[in-house]
Amino acid sequence: MTPTIRAMPAHGGTLIDRLLRGTLREAALERARSMPKVRLAPMAVSDLELIAVGAFSPLTGFMTSQVYRTVLDDMRLPNGLAWTIPVTLPVSREEAATVKEGQEVALVERTAEGGENIMGILELAEKYEYDKLEEAEKVYRTTDDAHPGVARLYQQGEVLLGGDIYLLNRPSQMEFPEFRHDPAQTRRMFAARGWRRIVAFQTRNPIHRAHEYIQKVALEIVDGLFLHPLVGETKEDDIPADVRMESYQAILRDYYPAERVLLGVYPAAMRYAGPREAIFHAIARQNYGCTHFIVGRDHAGVKGYYGSYDAHYIFDEFLPHELLITPLFFDYTFYCRKCGGVVSAKTCPHDAEDHVYLSGTQVRRMLEQGEPLPEEFTRPEVSRVLIEGMARKRAEEAKKA
Repeated sequence: MTPTIRAMPAHGGTLIDRLLRGTLREAALERARSMPKVRLAPMAVSDLELIAVGAFSPLTGFMTSQVYRTVLDDMRLPNGLAWTIPVTLPVSREEAATVKEGQEVALVERTAEGGENIMGILELAEKYEYDKLEEAEKVYRTTDDAHPGVARLYQQGEVLLGGDIYLLNRPSQMEFPEFRHDPAQTRRMFAARGWRRIVAFQTRNPIHRAHEYIQKVALEIVDGLFLHPLVGETKEDDIPADVRMESYQAILRDYYPAERVLLGVYPAAMRYAGPREAIFHAIARQNYGCTHFIVGRDHAGVKGYYGSYDAHYIFDEFLPHELLITPLFFDYTFYCRKCGGVVSAKTCPHDAEDHVYLSGTQVRRMLEQGEPLPEEFTRPEVSRVLIEGMARKRAEEAKKA
């Protein structure tokens, strides 16, 4: 008799679905054309879609002031459920003055061609002002505008709009459609494969040998790996998403068992909030149906702002029942010439001169110069993809100049 596979519950118990379909969508779209409009910034475009498809369950919209306040102060929603990152809709004071509480508001994305895509409807429950310095200090642990997340916070509007949303249209720029799996879809895909225990890996970087080691160690104790790179808004110096996706496909094709890995994209914006974002990423992957989540060194961090393992320690601030997904904590990993393989600081007794490690700056410099990365650092297939991809990027930038 085949055992019943019980799926991981969504955070809060219910997988949210705010995506209108069929005649309901058509009627709402017609209504939205005469509503006051709010234009969405790139992060709001991502957040709107992720709320609607349930990736941010149990959220049903952008946070009102009470929800925002408890997340900021307690890392929890008003009902006590764990939540660490504000998901808000900022607008300027001038834009806020054009809408009224109790109204429906059309949420609009500017397309690449200069037109408008009505993405959704906001049932505006509240508009309120907030303290950017306080949010920076509590969420990012710094008020320094050299931090990319803090810089974006300072540049956004002074008023937040809160209320439930409905999604009418997906973003106009739907990159990697074949890898764009909503939480309801990934849950079906995991079940079809017979996977009970699924480990998720979040990344905004190409996979190097240390990542491969971590993922394969995790694969020893679960049924499947959900490789889930973030492809929303990131820092300008991060490697472009299309190049990263090529690199993932190259390494999966040659070095992973195909039946035990699923590649999907996570269309979120990167906040760079370090420890708080580690919890946020874990909760989202629980909503996608994962049971385990890899948390490496300086997860979602920016150099110099967080301790190397602060993203591990923050999980201790929650009781076991508050986060159903199981974090898998990994130490700093690297290739050791004396050990003859990838190891971690927990298992290697040798000195630093035996370790092969490249900083992000070194990697970017080598790629810009067309130099292959050391095989101890990354697979040759990945190195080739990155060199070719970065050359394309430079050529495109030169054409625009």
